[in-house]
Amino acid sequence: MARTQLILIFLLQFTAGISGDRFLYYRLGNDVTLPCDAVSSSTTRCPLISWLYNRRTDSQTTTKVKRGKVNQNLPGGDRLSLSRNCSLIINNITAEDAGRYVCRIGDTTESDRLVHLNILTISPSPPDADPKTDDEVTLKCSLLRFGSCPLNSIRWVDEKETVLLGESDEFKFNGQTDCVSLLTVKHQSSHNNRTYTCQFTEENSVKIDAHYTPVARNRLNTEMTSNNTIIIISVVVGILVVLVVITAVLIKCRRRAKMTEDVQKPTQAQDEPGGNLTYVTINHANYNPKKKVKVKEEAVTYSTIKTTVKMEADSDPSSFYSSVR
Repeated sequence: MARTQLILIFLLQFTAGISGDRFLYYRLGNDVTLPCDAVSSSTTRCPLISWLYNRRTDSQTTTKVKRGKVNQNLPGGDRLSLSRNCSLIINNITAEDAGRYVCRIGDTTESDRLVHLNILTISPSPPDADPKTDDEVTLKCSLLRFGSCPLNSIRWVDEKETVLLGESDEFKFNGQTDCVSLLTVKHQSSHNNRTYTCQFTEENSVKIDAHYTPVARNRLNTEMTSNNTIIIISVVVGILVVLVVITAVLIKCRRRAKMTEDVQKPTQAQDEPGGNLTYVTINHANYNPKKKVKVKEEAVTYSTIKTTVKMEADSDPSSFYSSVR
């Protein structure tokens, strides 16, 4: 078994001697894969592979992967994994991921393969500066890497690929210090359709770049007006909805009150007997009936007189009667 491992290590070392160090360039948030050139596809044995890391030349070495196992206890360990060919995969890289990585086979350093992860960032300086409100902003372009940067390796160009040097009415180049370059953008509210690009060059070749577009004040005002309009419309719609709900509730409450009143009030059909009668309440408390007065009855004699005398009334067929009371 030990002899097999020695043969495998020898083959891996032979493969490693074919290629040199790797320099990779990425931006923040990218997913990267650091290849291990010491591993060939036919002799892949990840349990023999370890990945070591150094942020700077004077920093301590950190073991990211030991014999095929990722150290999840390290900061950012949950973003690390190994591929089938033992490459180190880093998801959503941050500034802390920049530096030098060493792919090592077994415990010997003879097979070490170096991979340099360089990360380019561009941001306002100071960090609390707001490009949307400040009419003048200083841009900071940084290349995070293991080691230093050559002089004038970081440059600024505009949208026409013109290198920006010195000072003008629109910008001021503040120079490069190690791996940091500063550019001040003046009166950015009037810079319509302008773009400022930071480039890292090496041997007259652009390795990576990052772009910045000034925020025009009129565009910012338009966005703010649009946002305010949306807010106002939302508030008005909300108020209308509340009024409609309140009106519906009031109508419903009135209908319920009317139905309750109709149920409690007795009704009488017009065609029922006594439907048009009027009832009067009489109080008998103070009623004092008068005494009846008896009327004395007297005898009455009726008499009839019949005469034979002919009078003018004989022409009348009726007879004369005389009544005496």
